[in-house]
Amino acid sequence: MTTPVNEALRTVATSLDKFSTNFYQALAGDESSNFICSPVSVSMVLSMVTYGARGNTEKELKNALRLSEDDQVNKNGFQSLVDTLNAVKKVELRLANKIYFNVGFDVKTEFKELTEKTFRSVSEVIDFGKSAKAAGTINAWCEEKTNDRIKDVIKPDDLDGDTRLVLINAVYFKGNWKQKFDPELTEPMPFYVDENTTKQVPMMYRKAHYNFGHIPEFEATYVELPYESTDSSDSISMFIILPTEMNGLKACERHLHEINFKDLHRDRARIEVELRLPKFKIESEFQLQDTLVKMGVKEIFENSADFGNITDSERLKVSKVIQKAFIEVNEEGSEAAAVTAMMAVAYCLILDTPSITVDKPFICAIVATDTGMQLFNARINDPTLI
Repeated sequence: MTTPVNEALRTVATSLDKFSTNFYQALAGDESSNFICSPVSVSMVLSMVTYGARGNTEKELKNALRLSEDDQVNKNGFQSLVDTLNAVKKVELRLANKIYFNVGFDVKTEFKELTEKTFRSVSEVIDFGKSAKAAGTINAWCEEKTNDRIKDVIKPDDLDGDTRLVLINAVYFKGNWKQKFDPELTEPMPFYVDENTTKQVPMMYRKAHYNFGHIPEFEATYVELPYESTDSSDSISMFIILPTEMNGLKACERHLHEINFKDLHRDRARIEVELRLPKFKIESEFQLQDTLVKMGVKEIFENSADFGNITDSERLKVSKVIQKAFIEVNEEGSEAAAVTAMMAVAYCLILDTPSITVDKPFICAIVATDTGMQLFNARINDPTLI
């Protein structure tokens, strides 16, 4: 973004883009209402634990993350990814990693040093036996890194004397639209939740030049809303994917892997569009074990898990993977945050001057357009729900 994107970063970004789409699709299959998730947050936690894994445990993680066989490329790419995202100007974008180790836990120096160097992770020793105090310490860090948007990720009941480590990723984003909406033009309009349900929502309006087009493969329209940026290498955008048909959302989600956001941005055709977009706010919390198992990540939760690159002193397995996420979209721009915690225990162009009204269920993605990295994905079935 502020520095040229290197090949290692491109390799990792391409891998994680595939993971992001698979993750959204696996999660969407279990959810029937609004949700917001952060694929980049989950991928950071899984990637850190991958370097602590061996054998089939490592293989499952690498397959799910679509990582390169070249381990040095992966390490360089992750390091560059964290540094690049944290160097973005104009918008607030923070990505932070931390590992909490239990008092007396014998962690390998190599794992600690690798996560510190590659993922810019920091570590802290904590007494998980004092579960309320430990949960408070972890949650305070999460709140600080997400501007107080994400609270109570860890419950005291999640921790006990058998907990050995907690891996945390926090990502926070707040950006102003490059072309803001005028609040005086926001007015109530119908939003068609389904064929039988219509709700009045505050609908924003702006007539401006946007990257806009049709995705013929699965009958949907897209529009790109850029945030303020210093230059093209520093840009972040929200993409709205609006199905053509009233009941077309599920089909869009099934075909989401066919969308390359980097290509949509690069091949952009900016034309004047009358855009109407609802204001919305979503908060979500997920227990991700079942989702990850559907993606082929199974052994980390089993007694056969091999985390021999973290410690030789005892066997570990993952007990929980939790994500909490938040997004708010209004006339000024949008704000989004997410925390993922892992605990281990012993198209074609439309040439007319168009009008697009986002008045039925849709998908949105916040994307770092230079790499195509999906920072946040959301499904909005009903903008009136929080």
